[in-house]
Amino acid sequence: MMRTRTLAILIFDDVEVLDFCGPFEVFTVANRFNDPPAFNVFTVAEKPGPVQTRGGLSVNPHHRLADCPRPDLLLVPGGQGTRREMHSPTLIDWIKVRSQEAELVLSVCTGALLLAKAGLLDGLEATTHHGAIDLLRQTAPKTTIHADRRFVDNGRVVCSAGVAGIDMSLHVVARLLTREVAEKTARQMEYPWQPTV
Repeated sequence: MMRTRTLAILIFDDVEVLDFCGPFEVFTVANRFNDPPAFNVFTVAEKPGPVQTRGGLSVNPHHRLADCPRPDLLLVPGGQGTRREMHSPTLIDWIKVRSQEAELVLSVCTGALLLAKAGLLDGLEATTHHGAIDLLRQTAPKTTIHADRRFVDNGRVVCSAGVAGIDMSLHVVARLLTREVAEKTARQMEYPWQPTV
């Protein structure tokens, strides 16, 4: 019988809504096609209380960093807040420690900046939002940056550009479960997924 994987989605002030909600939707919709559910999806933030997203949406995280269950999958979204959070030792250390325990580490958009600061992109390939390609190159000089790819799969670390977090998440569902489940998920979401592999 398939085990349920925990998926921790990090959120912080000025996180981009679609960067975390798109993947949240993909993985929770994929659960409809698995018994038991394939993913236990939850959000985690540094402190208790609401997180204010980039567009002003207020979100209540399920957990704080201090009480977050061990994630099998760790997803780090982007947004304007990453420019501040990449200088937060608390957050970067947490990502570094939790990534060592995780089966997969995923980033969406400028979430790649946080992975870079945690040293997780050294020697790998990555992408990010087109407006942050130069900043990622500065932050991750030991990383091969692809400005023209929707997502880059390094095996354990997968990075996506902008709103391509949905494409990346469907790709991960196909990897961990089956392509059929990923296709059913995309169809349920009425999302025009075009697998690249």
